[in-house]
Amino acid sequence: MAEQTIHIVGIGMMTPLGDSAKMTAAAVRAGTSALDTSSIMNKRFEPMTMALVPEEALPPLNEKLAATPGLTSRQIRMLRISRKPLCEALGTIVPKGISVPLFLSVPEAIPECPAPINSDFLNHLHTQCAEQFDLKKSCIFNNGRASGIEAIAEAFNLLSNNTEEFILAGGCDTYLDLYLLGTLDRDNRILANGVMDGFAPGEGASFLLLASEKAIHKHKLISLAQIYQPVCSEEAGHRYSNQPYKGDGLAEAITKALVPLEQEKVQTVFASFNGENFFAKEWGVAFLRNHDSFEEKLRVEHPADCYGDPGAAAGPLLASLAAIGMQKKYVKEPCLIFCSSEKEKRGALCMRSSKNNS
Repeated sequence: MAEQTIHIVGIGMMTPLGDSAKMTAAAVRAGTSALDTSSIMNKRFEPMTMALVPEEALPPLNEKLAATPGLTSRQIRMLRISRKPLCEALGTIVPKGISVPLFLSVPEAIPECPAPINSDFLNHLHTQCAEQFDLKKSCIFNNGRASGIEAIAEAFNLLSNNTEEFILAGGCDTYLDLYLLGTLDRDNRILANGVMDGFAPGEGASFLLLASEKAIHKHKLISLAQIYQPVCSEEAGHRYSNQPYKGDGLAEAITKALVPLEQEKVQTVFASFNGENFFAKEWGVAFLRNHDSFEEKLRVEHPADCYGDPGAAAGPLLASLAAIGMQKKYVKEPCLIFCSSEKEKRGALCMRSSKNNS
């Protein structure tokens, strides 16, 4: 019989707020903002508001990749951003001789923009990160913000059935691409002077080392948090669709993600809100349909206010922040994490602290 939860045993983060999980979590808790005017101008010649990782904080590109044909500047930045948090999440936790697959969330392709990555990206990341994960068992989820939940969901299925002992689930993304920024600016979506309903493009990477219940006991590991069955769904009326936007996709994902909590009420929500009004409607629909499952004094966290919109890194980042907050007891549990992509994908999961840390 499949187990009900899997465990987080390692966390790594790199964001505009810090190059480690500890630094990013502390900055978000303090309400520190990395949003600032950039050197990139919008169509009205106003500087775009962005949140970027300082160049000096980024590891160099691996020498073996320096002359790789076809690598775009966006892909190179994603590779550089990913190296340190991936290694941080793995740490020294996994026993020697055990290979760890990587389930990676990456940006989705949006209309009128080139595909953000190609089929070689995992190979390049494997090289960039000194071959620290099992490339043959690894896979990519290319649906943007919600694909981090997709990656964790796939890891959950394999770990809860003891197909694997450990899986690394993570995401990486950057909006620092002039073609992408120009496309978004055309639709008045990027925050700047005179743009009220916009978002601050950001970047970052986060990785979760996930373990099965069996692995926790077998290797005598400390669990940082537990994750219940993640749920993914689709919103027919997404931003690039001609269908009416009803908010059914997120509502369905949240309704199903809440089932394992039974009668226990959610105390804290971590949302992928980026400041645009568009995503508020579907949360309103989901909240009303599941009103009885939320604590009256519900706390809703949207850390993009601090580090900008991290795109495909959103899900792992939110889960990491929730895990650290619950472990240190400044975040009330249980927590709900949800993410909405640009296109149809929506995802949600519930978390709580682990018994051995309570």
